[in-house]
Amino acid sequence: MAKKSTSVLGAAALASMLALTACGGGNSAGNDAGGEAANAGAGSGSAEKITLKMMHLWPAGSSKQQNMIVNDIISQYQSDNPNVTIKQEILENEQYKNKLKVLSASNDLPDVGMTWAAGFLTPYVKGDLFAPLDDVLGGGLKDSFVSGTTEAYAVDGKTYALPLELNITPVYYNKAIFSKYGLEVPQTYADFQKAVDTLQQNGVAPIALGNKDRWTGSLWYMYLADRLGGPETLKKAIDRSGSFEDPSLVQAADEVRKLVDGNAFNKGFNGLSNDEGKAEFLSGKAAMYLMGTWELPNFTTNESIPQEFRDQVGFFKFPTIEGGKGGIDSWVGGPGVGLFVSENSKVKEEAKKFVKFFVEKWGEQSVTKAGVIPATKVDTSKVDLPQMYIDILNELGKASNITLFADVQMSPAVAQVHLNMIQALFGKEVAPEAFAKQHEEALKQDAG
Repeated sequence: MAKKSTSVLGAAALASMLALTACGGGNSAGNDAGGEAANAGAGSGSAEKITLKMMHLWPAGSSKQQNMIVNDIISQYQSDNPNVTIKQEILENEQYKNKLKVLSASNDLPDVGMTWAAGFLTPYVKGDLFAPLDDVLGGGLKDSFVSGTTEAYAVDGKTYALPLELNITPVYYNKAIFSKYGLEVPQTYADFQKAVDTLQQNGVAPIALGNKDRWTGSLWYMYLADRLGGPETLKKAIDRSGSFEDPSLVQAADEVRKLVDGNAFNKGFNGLSNDEGKAEFLSGKAAMYLMGTWELPNFTTNESIPQEFRDQVGFFKFPTIEGGKGGIDSWVGGPGVGLFVSENSKVKEEAKKFVKFFVEKWGEQSVTKAGVIPATKVDTSKVDLPQMYIDILNELGKASNITLFADVQMSPAVAQVHLNMIQALFGKEVAPEAFAKQHEEALKQDAG
């Protein structure tokens, strides 16, 4: 274990980077825990029995450390508030999104749940489904967050969720595989392409990918778009101050096609879930895996993954492309999932108290118990951290830009077009020009 003596992420340094932030999801395999709850009562000071329903996306199987912390926090809250029972329902990422849609249609959201920011959050707010949480941010709680993170969950000046994580997306790699084939960490995209060719020629899957979930492939597209066109090009295409038919965005799609043609990804990737794709990396069958820093626990603190494997995982920044406008310190990422309170909850005030408690405890425990970067500020001089965690924090502190996950920037309707087009692009079912054109048409239609 190693120690870093500086405070994590100065608020001023990140304020400008996070002007466009939030987080797309990235957690894995699911199960159900919890059930129907009869909600009644007022607050935790009351003798009345209260049941809160919480829905989240951190299953014990694939998000062991996060799941453990959730259970610990719930146990603490129930101990402090004996009249309150908190029942959980736990779903894998895509199942969670689908369940949220179903429940919102019948105004039956859980009392407390998880949401992403920006475009994902807005329809729920417009539908009066999420409660404003600005009152919860009072008493100094807002100052405990890294600058820019809570703003990502604001609509028309009101805050509708409190973020738990702050993520960037590195390329994780297997040091043992790289060493075996004499590969160095690629500094340029040309170096990266040579590494892919070497691995592929030696029968090793260069990149682990499960693109059935589609947002996983979007990460690759976003980085190529950034490195070719710079960080503003994709953002402007989405906010309509630019076009998705910008040559660099078309070229990024073409680069994806070239990776597919070069067998850069594991076999059957377009039909595999993110969990199944990740398993290719965890089993040592694939050499690289592009994913958010919510995966850090699996490479640092998760004891269910062999220490021998964890010791051989490193990371690198997505390489720069010769002639491209994007810099090496520009990242895809942003604040992670946030906690919302249902506007229609029968125990809304108790739910708000629990969310405040959860956020405070999460910030304290997520660093040491899970190796997760929280959205709240952390003084790492007081905690021991794995070296990879420290290295990631150092990179985050140097970031020149953090670009929000594309599907989260977009409205739900456009996001579906984007995700479908991503799968079609990786499946060689759409040409780069048509890929860009369909995005442009969807964005125009959405803008009215």
